[in-house]
Amino acid sequence: MKKLINKPENVVDEMLEGLGLAYPQYLRRLENLEVMVRSNKKEGKVALVSGGGSGHEPSHAGFVGCGMLDAAVCGPVFTSPTPDQVFEAIKAVQTDAGVLLVIKNYTGDVMNFEMAMEMAEAEGIKVAKVVVDDDVAVMNSTWTVGRRGIAGTVLVHKIAGAAAEAGKSLEEVQAIGEKVIKNIRTMGMALTPCIVPAAGKPNFTLEEDEMEMGLGIHGEPGVRKEKIRTADEVVEELVGRVLEDQPLQAGDEVAVLVNGLGGTPLMELFIMNRKVNAILTAMGVKIHDTNVGNYMTSIEMAGASVSILKLDDELKGYYGAKADTVAYKHF
Repeated sequence: MKKLINKPENVVDEMLEGLGLAYPQYLRRLENLEVMVRSNKKEGKVALVSGGGSGHEPSHAGFVGCGMLDAAVCGPVFTSPTPDQVFEAIKAVQTDAGVLLVIKNYTGDVMNFEMAMEMAEAEGIKVAKVVVDDDVAVMNSTWTVGRRGIAGTVLVHKIAGAAAEAGKSLEEVQAIGEKVIKNIRTMGMALTPCIVPAAGKPNFTLEEDEMEMGLGIHGEPGVRKEKIRTADEVVEELVGRVLEDQPLQAGDEVAVLVNGLGGTPLMELFIMNRKVNAILTAMGVKIHDTNVGNYMTSIEMAGASVSILKLDDELKGYYGAKADTVAYKHF
């Protein structure tokens, strides 16, 4: 295992320390906790809390800031944070307007965030939740009942965060989050596995000439292993599967997210985006905006996902609102 770490058991703690030192204008770490909050808490608005296992950087702490999250809870690598950690995050950012939890659909995340929600409600804190399940690859997986929550979660943060920043009520922000979830679909693939530091070896195997379609962000099995195909052929399948699940027609307007899994060069992501654009444009679909880069990774896995969000006037308005975080800026 070749990694620039010290001790595997310290990677999350040391990562968060370094993150906070790099971006104190955005982030503050809660003392003795794997929780990052906005350096300047904004009162009077719904607070958004998200998180999950580490290893997906810049998710989720990279999206803490104006117009997106108020706190990110960072569990061990590929492992859900504990209910106590989530509860402390809720308490740190709560306001009179309430707290919305944005949860990716993994069994551990859903269970622990819901337990934290119950703890907060027992303390008189107003809390609601949305559960993101944008992955169209498989219905049930190693770690989920139902579809997995993957890179589309970032656009839930963006749009629900904008609604919160605009002063919408907890019920309204929750409804906006649910609307994004209803309108976004994602599918990904991988060329290589990744190495969890504590394990010290790849979490699955692929031959040099193989790839896996529909792989999960923790290395959970996808649809199938097959011989490597060209970028255009891969994108045709990814976009095709997304459109099977949520058809689009001429005149529809969308936002696109081409997401790298950590080990894919931007060169290759832009090549993929070229084909995504060509497919949608040929259909008469208008691309309102495109994001290309590493938004929700899987440590150093080589691979990518494509997310397509169908927009209406309401979603487009919040999508275009100001956001200023370490990993996402929009002015």
